[in-house]
Amino acid sequence: MKTNFSLLFYMKKPKNYQKGVAPIYLRITVSGNRSEVTTGRSCEPSRWNAGIGRAPYI
Repeated sequence: MKTNFSLLFYMKKPKNYQKGVAPIYLRITVSGNRSEVTTGRSCEPSRWNAGIGRAPYI
């Protein structure tokens, strides 16, 4: 039996977002079933690179 999984890190801004840091979430997909959890970390949206799913190192 073969099981496929994927990990996706992304930022999710709150509805009332004005400026400042935004939380980073993790989406885990296993055989088509998705689950989302927060990583407990935050980042400035201007520093976040959605293409690679992370912020650059300082």
